[in-house]
Amino acid sequence: MRNYLNYWLSMFRFAIKGGKLYYLWVGFLVALIGWGGLLYYHQLVEGLIVTHMSDQVSWGLGIANFVYFVGVAASAVILVFPAYINRNQDIKEVVLLAQQLAFTAIVMCLLFIITDIGRPERFLHMIPFMGGHLNLPSSILAWDVVVINIYFVLNLYVPAYLLYMRYMGRQTKWYLYYPLIFVLMFFAIGIQVSEAFLLSGLGSRYFWNTAILAPRFIISAFSVGPAIFYLVFLAVNYHTKLAVKSTVFDYLKSVMRVTLPINLFLLLCEIFKELYPGTLHAASAQYLYFGLKGHHLLIWFIWPATIMNVIAALLVSFKQFRNNQVLFLIACHLCILGLWIEKGMGLVIPGFIPTPLGEISEYYPNLDEVVLCLGIAAIGALMFTVIAKVTTGVLTGELRYEKKSSLKERD
Repeated sequence: MRNYLNYWLSMFRFAIKGGKLYYLWVGFLVALIGWGGLLYYHQLVEGLIVTHMSDQVSWGLGIANFVYFVGVAASAVILVFPAYINRNQDIKEVVLLAQQLAFTAIVMCLLFIITDIGRPERFLHMIPFMGGHLNLPSSILAWDVVVINIYFVLNLYVPAYLLYMRYMGRQTKWYLYYPLIFVLMFFAIGIQVSEAFLLSGLGSRYFWNTAILAPRFIISAFSVGPAIFYLVFLAVNYHTKLAVKSTVFDYLKSVMRVTLPINLFLLLCEIFKELYPGTLHAASAQYLYFGLKGHHLLIWFIWPATIMNVIAALLVSFKQFRNNQVLFLIACHLCILGLWIEKGMGLVIPGFIPTPLGEISEYYPNLDEVVLCLGIAAIGALMFTVIAKVTTGVLTGELRYEKKSSLKERD
């Protein structure tokens, strides 16, 4: 127990040490969190009336971000599989960072949901023994909650156990974590499938009622995840003593080279299915891509996003572009932003427009909603910054257990 307390104390001391750039970054995130917190308090007091959501469009920017970041969390499996199953040592050195990013993304998802439902106590309706009822097995929403929380716990326990053993300099016991890796991989896919079923199961929302929504979610997650990991590992290489091997970057490139074109192909299939027959069920897709009855707000989001995804796919598909570091970084940024719009605003909002009664009520987030979501993103960024700093310290040996002093931190 004493060793464990010293472990936490040493992590805290290591986390608060850093250079000027580190403190500036942390200070910026804290300021953003504070701004978002003030606006959330305003929303909590006044209600959702201060947002641009309405009876017709009851899911806004928060749910759009939730859908996107669940995919980011699930994408950690693309590094978990080769690290633990194929025993790729280069990837295994950094897989803890991917799992911690997944853990952070799930925390952000929960915060997006809590802020988007207006009053947080509504969450208690789904928690047994606290006045709520989970309504299993009939509710897809209940399954989604269960799957996401199990994935959250797995991504908390496995990296924490491995990191603690590495800090203590002890051999890991395989039966305490290895079987859970298989469970984790299953639930990584499960959180995407349950989320897709939650949307496609709403039969009156034709835009979501499609059989390829789950494959689209999985492929888009495996497209944006490598782009984020690539940028994170570059930052780790630049700002820490942990050297991420070039083979890891090559692996991420190879994943994107496959998944980005497939994501575009599935999108093309969806567009054809929606628009070619020209039925009334295509009203949401028509509104999204071409406008409907004089309403065309989302056109300004979806077409730039589609163009960004096409450019990103072209840049990663050709070797001469892919091997150019500048062009590949551009592809990563375009992919992250393009898929954020396509999977978030471009998927969630059109499902409500038009309503089943034919009403058209457009939605766009106001400044309060944008800042509140930025505040949640800042919480995730701050969590990951601190966790990644401690993790790289343990992995490089800067932070390790010493019998005499119980703590040694090398400069």
